[in-house]
Amino acid sequence: MAATTTSTTTEAEVRSRIERLLEHDPSDADAFLGAQYDLGLAWVHFPEGSGGLGADREFQRLVHEAVAASGVEQPRYGIGYGMAAPTIAECGTGEQRARWLRPLFTGEEVWCQLFSEPGAGSDVAGLATRAVRDGDEWVVNGQKVWTSGAHRSRWGLLVTRTDPDAPKHRGLTYFAVDMDQPGVEIRPLRQITGQAEFNEVYLTDARVAEADRMGDVGDGWRVSLTTLMNERVAIGGTTTSTDKGAMGWMLEAWRRYGHDDPARRDELMRLWVRARVLRLNNLRAEQARETGTPGPEGSIGKVLSADFNKDAFAFALGLTGMDGTLFEAGYTMDQTRPEFEYDTLAEYFLRVRANSIEGGTTEVMRNILGERVLGLPGDVRTDKDVAWKDVPRN
Repeated sequence: MAATTTSTTTEAEVRSRIERLLEHDPSDADAFLGAQYDLGLAWVHFPEGSGGLGADREFQRLVHEAVAASGVEQPRYGIGYGMAAPTIAECGTGEQRARWLRPLFTGEEVWCQLFSEPGAGSDVAGLATRAVRDGDEWVVNGQKVWTSGAHRSRWGLLVTRTDPDAPKHRGLTYFAVDMDQPGVEIRPLRQITGQAEFNEVYLTDARVAEADRMGDVGDGWRVSLTTLMNERVAIGGTTTSTDKGAMGWMLEAWRRYGHDDPARRDELMRLWVRARVLRLNNLRAEQARETGTPGPEGSIGKVLSADFNKDAFAFALGLTGMDGTLFEAGYTMDQTRPEFEYDTLAEYFLRVRANSIEGGTTEVMRNILGERVLGLPGDVRTDKDVAWKDVPRN
């Protein structure tokens, strides 16, 4: 079921397919993206027939550059593109890839991630949402929280507890759940920015088809790790140039409000160097992903980007003086704008507070890097071999 295959696809063949793609009208984005998928240029490293060519991942850069030059906007929903798609390609069946990947890529069907719970945030494996087999379906009951984009999603990546008698990591099963059913209730969570990107989701006797299970029963933790590793790359692994993103906002604030204070100029340069280090780490992560599952660079990028974004936007807002005390956007709850898109420096300053929490807290990332990369002693885990039902919970 793995997404990566041995391929003899050459750069010339990829460029030939790109030329065929560019023959399509870029003003019709839906048809253009559909053609991109059908030509194997959605994710070139995915299997043939699943939006890919089984080719080297490095060829995707050629596709991105050509499509960007054509003016067609690539898929905007990062959870589907960056997290659901790699999981489906790696752990899904052929039928699942055929059913889900094309509408996911074109944006016809949006995906969300149903992992965190009120009692299982940093410790995802401790989740309590139950799935019980009922013939060819599973009946799901539980609550998920901090679910980005659930209010506009058709499908959700769902991890459930199917065996409470097994230790917490071994009693999980992974599904794709149809969000458009009576047993799924979505409630928005209002943020400090005034937006409501996140939601809490209640599952009450929701039904999931056995055909929508990914991985074996009880093997949900392994499938979840595929999603989580790609999530960290999606959040912290971008390789934008230093004139975009947080650095772009900071430089714009410097041009508008900056002055000759040498201490502030030194701080600006330190932040610029950090941005370059982050970019180089993420370029290395991209190269590592060409061989398969992302490595520790994703967690490194997640930690570095969270700290950098907070420091960069705090510095930029500090340059604005008293203007920085104003929040012109107001606090009326808004679920209409795309996730993670803001118009003002103040909005971004408030939003990036969450970067060190979402997708795994910075503390969890440091533990992972310490234990699995540096080989430091692990935390004491008294519940490792204890049945989940016997583990004390709040």
